[in-house]
Amino acid sequence: MYEIRFHGRGGQGAVTAAALLSRAGFFAGKKGVQAFPLFGAERRGAPVKAFARIDDREIVMASQIYEPDYVFVFEEWLIEGSNALEGLKKDGWIVINTKKSPGEFDLGHKIATTDATGIALSNGLKVAGFPVINSSILGAFPRICNDIKLEHVTQAIKNYWPGSIGEKNALACEQAFNATEVKA
Repeated sequence: MYEIRFHGRGGQGAVTAAALLSRAGFFAGKKGVQAFPLFGAERRGAPVKAFARIDDREIVMASQIYEPDYVFVFEEWLIEGSNALEGLKKDGWIVINTKKSPGEFDLGHKIATTDATGIALSNGLKVAGFPVINSSILGAFPRICNDIKLEHVTQAIKNYWPGSIGEKNALACEQAFNATEVKA
């Protein structure tokens, strides 16, 4: 089972990213997929956690993820500011939205970096003037997980947003996939 935790702020798309990634698991043929959010005050900019599970078997548990295999960090400062790495498995991956390369971080885990914000902005993916990075940051996942391919993620995106919006988000995902840097 893959357990994934997302750390972001309200309005960045962390909750939708969890839903999209679980759908990608479904399109990859997984029998168990699950996504759910955890937040307090529901307002733009407030800290948000979201979770996704993907498994070959049906998933019956329904709890927060305390020991994730993957952690997505939507803003670099959240690494420390939200204890994003808490419980991350020893061989776990961190995906960071940043312009920095993975080698610029010393976090004791495998790291993938991508400029999800820059990619979202270049594709016009904004709500109320703020970049929404869910589709672009998900492009990093197929680079570090062999079971979920880029086509599964883009299919989930296009299924979630039909038409030109889905195409624009899928393009951002593909661009992030190609731009993601990895340090295992």
